[in-house]
Amino acid sequence: MEEGKDLVRVTDRMRALCSRREYCSADILKKAMSALDGDRARAETVVAKLIDEKYIDDLRYSSAFARDKSSIAGWGETKIRYMLSAKGISKDTIAEALESIDEDKASGRLEKLMEAKARSLKDDPQAKLKMLRFGMGRGYAYEAVARVTDRIIERWKDSEDCRRDRCKWGGS
Repeated sequence: MEEGKDLVRVTDRMRALCSRREYCSADILKKAMSALDGDRARAETVVAKLIDEKYIDDLRYSSAFARDKSSIAGWGETKIRYMLSAKGISKDTIAEALESIDEDKASGRLEKLMEAKARSLKDDPQAKLKMLRFGMGRGYAYEAVARVTDRIIERWKDSEDCRRDRCKWGGS
């Protein structure tokens, strides 16, 4: 009898968590296992019940995660894909979630991030390399990062400040 009450208590606690914010099934499974002293079978029962009741939806979680990380944190698709994969989300679900990212806004964010990084590297002879590494570390594709970096470097080289100071920015 105590075992059943324990399961109900844990299920109710997980419902309360899921009603406050999105969780993926792997996160709730970990929390339920912890609350049930490592009993995976009972924890999986809790997760299955919450999925049936629509408290947990990995696609809904992944889509919200992708939108938030793209728009707020400025992450690129590669980093988002990696982080969702690390949470045990399926490749199909990740692919569907990444479709919710607005590509135009993402490229605009990349441009802003890279411009801010460029300002911090104004007099650095290795600025181009550092900018490429920074952009790729944020999870953007090399081609997109290289295109934006080249555009920023050309704008800087053409600027009055660079001509006046005879800058070495970008390795030139």
